[in-house]
Amino acid sequence: MKRLLKEPFVHFLILGIALFATFSLLSARDETPRDAIVVSAGKIEHLAALYARTWQRPPTRTELEGLINDHLREEAAYREGMAIGLDRDDTIIRRRIRQKLEFIAEDIASQTEPSDDQLAEYLAAHTDQFQVDPRLTFRQVYLNSDERGDSIDTDARDLLIAFKGDPSIDASTLGDRILLEYGYTDVSMREIANMFGHEFAVAVVDLEPGAWGGPIESGYGVHLVFVDERSEARLPELDEVRDQVRREWDNARRLDVTETFFSNLLNRYEIVIEWPESGTEEGDS
Repeated sequence: MKRLLKEPFVHFLILGIALFATFSLLSARDETPRDAIVVSAGKIEHLAALYARTWQRPPTRTELEGLINDHLREEAAYREGMAIGLDRDDTIIRRRIRQKLEFIAEDIASQTEPSDDQLAEYLAAHTDQFQVDPRLTFRQVYLNSDERGDSIDTDARDLLIAFKGDPSIDASTLGDRILLEYGYTDVSMREIANMFGHEFAVAVVDLEPGAWGGPIESGYGVHLVFVDERSEARLPELDEVRDQVRREWDNARRLDVTETFFSNLLNRYEIVIEWPESGTEEGDS
């Protein structure tokens, strides 16, 4: 047997059998039907439309053939990449696929048309988002605490006494100079807060209309304030804020549908979380 294996003829015979087997295997592969990449008429129209949107003109025949060829390469590369697992452990691809699933869920949510009852219910459940601020018409006299120093409290008290004793006094001529206006008409609490500060706005809203009050501090100093008119905070009617309520309802609906979608998706899997042995205890404490 050892002598036979050393014969050149036997070597050629073994090589021939190996080549024949390889050729037969390759031929069998060629005869199996390959996956088809179909470029439909709709896809071609889509490619042409994208080109026209970018270049503000339709593509020529040569340009369109180039777009089709690029699409074929992209599709073939995608299929081969998926087949050999290039998508695995790729953060960018994983995030992109998740994003596309979220888009699908949001698209489903956007197709729901809310009724007036649903919008009214949402409005009533989220009063803080839609409540109309109190609005005031008021006048203010400013006292500069830096210039008046320790006498600021006495000066404010004396002015209040003078105002209450003689309502005909022209208060606009009194007090210290400041760039702010003496009087404001029909301004919201939010606008007052933007000009004088939040604490000032809260204090002014609490004043009773028809009398001088204060002193009230702001970021500028001290103020005496006369509230002429005040409209209370209120929850508007749906027709007044319909567009705003609809936007917020749509957003809440999208979030709810997305949350439900992923919750149902996760329910299809057995979730196993393998915490590391160290590095978690301190963060939980």
